[in-house]
Amino acid sequence: MRTVKVYQEAWPLHTPFVISRGTRSEAVVVVVELEEDGIKAVGECTPYPRYGESAVSVLAQITAIIPQLEKTLTREQLQELLPAGAARNAVDSALWDLEARRRQRTLAYAAGVELPELITTAQTVSIAEPEQMAAAAKILWDKGARLLKVKIDDRLITERMVAIRAAVPEAVLIVDANEAWHSDGLAARCQLLADLNVAMLEQPLPAGQDSALANFIHPLPICADESCHTRESLAELKGRYEMVNVKLDKTGGLTEALALTQAAREQGFDVMLGCMLCTSRAIAAALPLAAKVRFADLDGPTWLAVDVTPGLHFETGKLYP
Repeated sequence: MRTVKVYQEAWPLHTPFVISRGTRSEAVVVVVELEEDGIKAVGECTPYPRYGESAVSVLAQITAIIPQLEKTLTREQLQELLPAGAARNAVDSALWDLEARRRQRTLAYAAGVELPELITTAQTVSIAEPEQMAAAAKILWDKGARLLKVKIDDRLITERMVAIRAAVPEAVLIVDANEAWHSDGLAARCQLLADLNVAMLEQPLPAGQDSALANFIHPLPICADESCHTRESLAELKGRYEMVNVKLDKTGGLTEALALTQAAREQGFDVMLGCMLCTSRAIAAALPLAAKVRFADLDGPTWLAVDVTPGLHFETGKLYP
């Protein structure tokens, strides 16, 4: 019989993380610990208010299935027991970790994946005034980051992007609008980004307004984030997006994330691997996907004032799995 422990943690950030929906000073995560036959395993998730989640609601979802989890609940059964989301991710991640530890193998090996020695990860440039964002981008570039993810809202877009590109003329830039834009003026904004050699635009419109992208000719790839959760999302995205952002807290864990990634690529989508604000435990759970994607955005733990021990080895823009 398994023993199960579920609890909440709050990890302070070393600097405020600013996105279009506000500022965060800590990462709140929910952790699931399993122990079976002397083998201990762990899974982590980050409840996301944008999806109607909180630590309280996630803890309640997981607590409700503890009787099944204490017995022989499998990852396959879990997919039917909980909906896609953070709660399922924490449990799914713990079950994957338990399987890998039982076999005395890495998680990547258990998933049938060979990881590279180095993963290039995006480093996030948080929303601020143009000169501040440009300075932050230059600091990240000077420290070794070559892929920068620029968070942006609905104001000072030209000023911010021109300043950043001037500061880091050789950096690969991806822009995340976090649903902050509207269809009016979208074509001009896409052209601006293309003229500045931006590699990709992520989720410019609110989820549910994707129809505005149908038959919309745009000069750079557009990636679905909030609009893509599981394989069931893909049918609505065809002809509107060229890429999908896969996050374990959206898919409900690695099990569905692997299936989503395969289905997306078979249907012609590029894939990005993303994360929430989290510890190294959550990034470790997602690593089997890192070799399968065009862009990896796994800098969540680098925003923490302190990470779990032992944590993954991060350098600016680099992750050594």
